[in-house]
Amino acid sequence: MTVEFALGGPADADRGAFEAGLPLLSGEPRETLMEGAGKSEHRGDLLLWMGRGSMAGIARLRPGKGLEEAADRVYGQVIRAAEGLHLHRLWNFVPSINDRGVEGLENYRAFCRGRSVAFEAALGRDFTRSLPAASAVGTAKEELTVVFLAGKEAPLHFENPLQVPAYEYPPEHGPRPPSFARATVVPRGDRVDAYISGTSSVMGHETVAPGDTPGQLECTIENLRQISRASGLGERLGSGRAPSRHFKVFLRSERDLDLASEALERQEMLAPGDAVSYLRADICRAALNVEIEVAVRGADRR
Repeated sequence: MTVEFALGGPADADRGAFEAGLPLLSGEPRETLMEGAGKSEHRGDLLLWMGRGSMAGIARLRPGKGLEEAADRVYGQVIRAAEGLHLHRLWNFVPSINDRGVEGLENYRAFCRGRSVAFEAALGRDFTRSLPAASAVGTAKEELTVVFLAGKEAPLHFENPLQVPAYEYPPEHGPRPPSFARATVVPRGDRVDAYISGTSSVMGHETVAPGDTPGQLECTIENLRQISRASGLGERLGSGRAPSRHFKVFLRSERDLDLASEALERQEMLAPGDAVSYLRADICRAALNVEIEVAVRGADRR
């Protein structure tokens, strides 16, 4: 069985195809997460697939008492399910991400606090050393959705030298900082898989070009170049070195679709054969209009 995001078209979670809950504006309607998976199984709020030393899982949970509690609950289950493995990648789809929730916090900040509390409770005070790549974007759906990949291979985590690590953000960004690494690289023999976290227009810890999509695209693409170099993928995210690359571009406004696609072409980030999916989503900071993540699979080591 192949486990995949159904970014457009029909989804059947029990058969390994689950929707992200975001409108597909253009591009590739599917993204493969894991191949060779066995039959799915339910464990608490999680739907899990196992295969060849790897695990994929998804949870959907209505916030109920709030996103902090929901994130704490889901992440506790994810960490327990992946015991004995290493977390490689996490995706988060947060309801009304920029609104204030029942806790009085912006929903993203409440989610971040619950996620951080769960990691610390399970892994101790040094949990930031184990944080993998991740992304968090807003969804109009009412459920918090968390998707993860884990495996037996010990990954390497990397940071962008032009950015403060997200887990070290100052308190102005919320009571608990976001819990993720900027990139995670997973060894696969003489090749690697690399997961670039949701990347946006942030330098240091501050938003660059708030509300200005062209300016944000320039900064975002520069950040992608920086984390590409830092994680050993060269200047252009392993272009020419990997048989599979998938870009997901999250846009706050559909009107920015042409701007985003033209910027990626102009900056030579894309290569023939790359998959690109453009999705409508709110971004974790209200002043941000765009976020880009990349999955690079099977890149040769150089």
